[in-house]
Amino acid sequence: MVSGGRKPDTWWLPRGVVALRVRIFEKVNGDRVVTLPNAAYGPEVFERVYAHPAADGRSAGAGLSDLFWYWLSPGPEVHQEHLEPGPRYEDVAAATRRMLAGGSADLAAAAGRAVAGVLDTLPGDRISSVRLRDLVMPAWAEFAYELVFREPCPPHARKLITDHAADVINALKCTGLRHPRRRARLTAYLRERLAAGDVPHRLPASLTPEEQVFHLQGTFFNTAVVQLSEATAHVLLALARHPEAQARLADDPDDDRYLTHVLDETMRLYPLFGIAHRITTDDVPLDERTTLPAGSVVCFSYPDYHATGYDRPDAFDPDRWDSLSARDAHHIPFGVAANRPCPAWRLSPLVLRAAVREVLSRFRLDSTVSHTRSIPHRAPCLLVPRTLNPGARLAPLRTFLRVRDGVEDVTRGVRQLVLGTVMVLHARRQRPAARYFERFPPGRCPVVHSPGDSS
Repeated sequence: MVSGGRKPDTWWLPRGVVALRVRIFEKVNGDRVVTLPNAAYGPEVFERVYAHPAADGRSAGAGLSDLFWYWLSPGPEVHQEHLEPGPRYEDVAAATRRMLAGGSADLAAAAGRAVAGVLDTLPGDRISSVRLRDLVMPAWAEFAYELVFREPCPPHARKLITDHAADVINALKCTGLRHPRRRARLTAYLRERLAAGDVPHRLPASLTPEEQVFHLQGTFFNTAVVQLSEATAHVLLALARHPEAQARLADDPDDDRYLTHVLDETMRLYPLFGIAHRITTDDVPLDERTTLPAGSVVCFSYPDYHATGYDRPDAFDPDRWDSLSARDAHHIPFGVAANRPCPAWRLSPLVLRAAVREVLSRFRLDSTVSHTRSIPHRAPCLLVPRTLNPGARLAPLRTFLRVRDGVEDVTRGVRQLVLGTVMVLHARRQRPAARYFERFPPGRCPVVHSPGDSS
């Protein structure tokens, strides 16, 4: 996956293999692409171009769109991140905001209950070795289900959602190929529930019933579940690797200010998005001499932007936020208000704090694995029950995690190169975004007939 990070995902892998993988993804967009910030255009240009009204194209005209639509199928044409600006997007975005709305206490309580449910499955008398992303993904599947259906999540539905979300993120990270049948099982389930009238929300009227199914699947049971799982894994892994920060939170679980600083610093170092690509719909000036013509692809590198303007930018230091404001710092974990920010910008920090508190109330975290933005290893970690004195048992387990992580880096890096290349070529043959926009150019949405319309 295009990571935009400052460090290679695989520190054991020969540099030539890593460079080849990066080059393959860079070539997807062709030659009319600029990545910001760069050596010539710094964070100020990044901010100005990101907020420019003409940097609003989402999918039409970018080679990278075919690849992302391929990864996000089914229904990428109505995925909120990839809808072109206009009335249809506004209709979909309004529906998403309605479904995410709720009282802070209720949302935090729901997140805490869901995480507690998965933690209840772990033994309380011995150390557990887990992959943090795998551990928490069923909890966020349950949380998302309750947002959509306003009822407790049955085990069968939780498994369908988890299998789908894991399949999407594994494909995005090129650690596995897509499994369309696995995804189709969730589609069929949602289609049946929607037809039965089980969704107690007003869904976008501009979408057909099938597109409404894809909207639910893509926005809530793909993006929401994946991003909350990744964010939780990042925060917990950062705490596992920085015991002083973990101890401070465990000693004072009600210190909401410091926990917020931990979240801010984690999202600064490990933003959930590596690269966000936009297509210019009009000319956009970079400086007095250079203008990006309409139709240019601009790739915004979150990790590179988040590394500017800080002392020791590669260090994990939550205390830096004592004297920093997230509003003034180079810090946009949820995008910017002027260019379609994440609809969960309010909800995510709220429920993440609840999830972290629930984990720390039960376990001490320990990990010796690498921590990169893309965490393709799914964040291996040891969970030590707080009532347990691990004694000499902890040291060999820490060594095992470190050695296994190094070995897996090599094999995983090669697998990502091979599978990534296969999926790039497959997406280029299928051309899902290009073919869609050949049928429906930007500004021309498919016609939605009202019930009973015979035309």
